[in-house]
Amino acid sequence: MKITNKTEILNLLEQEDYITNPLGFRHNNGLLKKEMNKKINEIAGFCEQILKVVRKFDRGKEIVFLECSCGKSYLSFVLSYIFEKELNTTPFFFGVDTNKELIQRCEETRSILGYENMVFKHGRTIDFSSVRKIDVVIALHACNTATDEAIAKGIKIGAKYIMVVPCCQGQLRSQIKAHHPLTNVTQFGLLRYKFADILTDALRSQFLSGNGYYVELLEIVSPKLTPKNILISARKQKGKNKRNLERYNQLNKMFNTNFSLQEFFCQQSLNDTLACTC
Repeated sequence: MKITNKTEILNLLEQEDYITNPLGFRHNNGLLKKEMNKKINEIAGFCEQILKVVRKFDRGKEIVFLECSCGKSYLSFVLSYIFEKELNTTPFFFGVDTNKELIQRCEETRSILGYENMVFKHGRTIDFSSVRKIDVVIALHACNTATDEAIAKGIKIGAKYIMVVPCCQGQLRSQIKAHHPLTNVTQFGLLRYKFADILTDALRSQFLSGNGYYVELLEIVSPKLTPKNILISARKQKGKNKRNLERYNQLNKMFNTNFSLQEFFCQQSLNDTLACTC
């Protein structure tokens, strides 16, 4: 692989206008837009971690990605470009979003680039279906519980990797004002805001671990660029982990929270999944 790290990806994007022009990263004079700097760095940092994962797949295998709440699908387009130009392989990408206009824009960009290895669908992530086996589920700043929907979908379809960079973790902020051991901390708005982020990602990580994934939390960019810089990277292992599911339940009970992630599994039998705690 020629491209191995974030710096090399940034250099590639700076030099190549074939991919950056259709994505709207450049001015008419060819210079990269300053307002896109944060997004470009986030994409490059995320791509770096995905390329590390790709090395673990069998050479020659078609890797199928599902980008959840894809928006304009910057991440998938850049990944496809890197794979085709630098890695001499063509993976397949699905993108799904509830915003019909954004899906239409993705289709227009795909047409401009001539990428036949991409399909975009309008709808909810959890309702997505495909005859192709999804290998890697990805989501970059899927707002609030849309990240949880992406995680749930990845678990349900048995994706080998689930890689998400959460955005606004607002669901728990209103739930942790009182009736838990740390009310002396969370009574202060700013501290409650920050603690809700930590608790949300801890619950997500324990939930993934309990459902048979090895989980790592990584920084894709410096926190100076954005505080929303944490990647939850989960690799599927054999079997389930009851101990981690118990830890998830303990956290939920300790802070008296009703976390949305488990709701995607509550219609299933406990024999089918360890996730439901209703």
